[in-house]
Amino acid sequence: MIERLSTGIDGLDEILEGGIPRGFFVAVTGEPGTGKTILCIHFINRGVLDGDKCIYVTTEESRESIIRQAEQFGFKFSKYVDGGKLIIIDALMGREDQWSLNSLTVDDMVNKVLEAKKSLGYGRARLVIDSMSAFWLDKPAMARKYSYYVKKVLYKWDFTIFATSQYAITTSEAFGWGLEHVADGIIRFRRFIRGGQLKRYVIIEKMRQTQHSLYLHEISIEPNVGLKIIGRAGERVEDVALPSEVSKKIKKVKERSEKIVEE
Repeated sequence: MIERLSTGIDGLDEILEGGIPRGFFVAVTGEPGTGKTILCIHFINRGVLDGDKCIYVTTEESRESIIRQAEQFGFKFSKYVDGGKLIIIDALMGREDQWSLNSLTVDDMVNKVLEAKKSLGYGRARLVIDSMSAFWLDKPAMARKYSYYVKKVLYKWDFTIFATSQYAITTSEAFGWGLEHVADGIIRFRRFIRGGQLKRYVIIEKMRQTQHSLYLHEISIEPNVGLKIIGRAGERVEDVALPSEVSKKIKKVKERSEKIVEE
């Protein structure tokens, strides 16, 4: 039997055969405002409730912002932090406290995560890195190398990891290529305008050792609740795919980027 960790969202667990296999490195990808951070908050909240050692690395928001978002959905992150059940590593504000990063490097981040794990103690652990894109914004060709390093080092410490990656609004492509290749799973968020209204969706593009749903599912984000799966969406692949010429150009750029890494 494969041990699975709940995502904290019942509807998402249902399309994942019960959750994420323990020890997996999962890429949570999508454009801004689609629900990536909220999924990560659910994942950590469920981890605390299940007795896991939980660490949240935030690179694009402050520690306080993550706590406020969580409490909008009824998750008491402030209480978890004070009780020693959750450590939030702030890589944005540049403070001098123990759980802040003053330099945004992968090595420093991994070392701080290991320090946090030792502080929390032995046992099954959950880690969110929100987002990984921040580590390679000025060098996107390094995305695969950095992602592989993080996965290789932290796997030994019994982490199940959610690593978010920002996608460009114009092309729906990642800022840096490689995270998806390294990941054991990919949870992809999308957004479209339908009838003048913003609609959000999620699809499981990849999850090893799992007979997951292959369909796009519409989601909602609600106060005091968080992220909910509404149901299978009616959109077809051709409704949401990029034009073929744009896809070809993106593929060429990816190939050039990967060639740079290999050299």
